[in-house]
Amino acid sequence: MVVVHQSPHVLIFPFPAQGHVNSMPKLAELLALASLRVTFLNSEYNHESLVRHTDILSRFAQYPGFKFETIPDGLSQDHPRVGFAMKDMFASLELITKPIFKQMLFEINPPPDCIIGDGVLGLTFDVANELGIPIIPFRTISAGCVWVFSSIFDMIQAGELPIKGNQDMDCLITSVAGMETFLRFRDLPSFSQVSDVKDPLLQLMARETSKNFKANGLILNTFEELEGATLSQMRNKSKCPKIYTIGPLHEHLKARLADTNRTLLDRSSNSFREADRSCISWLDKQPKGSVVYVSFGSIAVLPREKLMEFWFGLVNSGKRFLWVLRPENVPRNDGECDGVPTELVEGTKERGYIVDWAPQEDVLSHGAIGGFLTHSGWNSTLESVTAGVPMICWPCFGDQQLNSRFVEEVWKLGLDMKDVCDRRVVEQMVNDLMVEKREEILKSAAEFAKLAKGSVNVGGSSYCNLDCLIEDIRMMNKNC
Repeated sequence: MVVVHQSPHVLIFPFPAQGHVNSMPKLAELLALASLRVTFLNSEYNHESLVRHTDILSRFAQYPGFKFETIPDGLSQDHPRVGFAMKDMFASLELITKPIFKQMLFEINPPPDCIIGDGVLGLTFDVANELGIPIIPFRTISAGCVWVFSSIFDMIQAGELPIKGNQDMDCLITSVAGMETFLRFRDLPSFSQVSDVKDPLLQLMARETSKNFKANGLILNTFEELEGATLSQMRNKSKCPKIYTIGPLHEHLKARLADTNRTLLDRSSNSFREADRSCISWLDKQPKGSVVYVSFGSIAVLPREKLMEFWFGLVNSGKRFLWVLRPENVPRNDGECDGVPTELVEGTKERGYIVDWAPQEDVLSHGAIGGFLTHSGWNSTLESVTAGVPMICWPCFGDQQLNSRFVEEVWKLGLDMKDVCDRRVVEQMVNDLMVEKREEILKSAAEFAKLAKGSVNVGGSSYCNLDCLIEDIRMMNKNC
């Protein structure tokens, strides 16, 4: 009798937010390239957005055994799903999505040999453990942020959390191993900057992160040469069997596709919004390294007064800029900018270009880009590191406060502007990045860009770690 060996079946389930759904399809495609069968489970709301704005269905149709499934996120269709309203997602996923997910695992055929669940989505860990399915969480944040979240109870025990009302936010945190010399109170992820240790989000982050280290492994979108010191702390002091660093995922996918004579050309991103590619044509007309790219990501909503401070700072800097201004961030009246001072309108016409959404990876790799004013989300940070583009960091929430500290203080890749929103500071920071401090920052940026690309090529750290992950998943296959 001939025994047919089937490829392992992996189910991937991202947290329903843009940053998470940006990176996890890249991991899914990397596994599909290795001939693993993949089921990608997305929220109904997000899947509809991806199908509407991207080529995701045709892109994955080339992989035998790859399929999409959807599941409700528990929120109403008209829920904004941006800004601080995102916190509603955690409760709805636990209450509504979790039992549906469990039932789905009973019915799915063939059953998954392994689940790769978003590391902040604890329901995947709970259900996988209950059903005896191997689970490997994937955290879409930095290793540093995972380590800080895992140290929450250490900070509480040391009396550093909760933060007291008169706390000097520039004082150093001493209870996060390996970060004692640079981590300040103001650099803690926003979920940790609380005045009550019973804060629901603080407790959730501590609880979900602790589950990450009890799983069959942990996948991180980073590379050893970028976060080696933190990764050493995690491996020495946690009980996680294996930590697979396989990033930067966008560059890793590009490298593996090239190995198989496939290409990334003419592919859309994994964005919930349609990118305005006219900005690439505008960039083509600008001098090399002359443009500051500005984007605060997919979730943050800027109040009008802060928007105006940035706008004045950019125009007053005299530098060219390409700005992603999502519609919900723009004051409008009958389709026109409402109440925007004439000098901003004229200054933007002379040196600026504004779009609702941009193809960010293409923008950052464009020769005209000389700097990135960013919210310091992890995907944006990694994309900038890989492209060798210096950063000005203005973090909004989540892991972004910590990322911005690493960018300036540890990696020397840019300037940290957290907790400040003033037109004079914006103007000064832009000039520092593009002129005064440019040479020293560019040197570090070039070094890390080289390391990032090397890590995902044959023999590189992330390349080898992905091979190890794939082999370990194959070992979980009951049909091998």
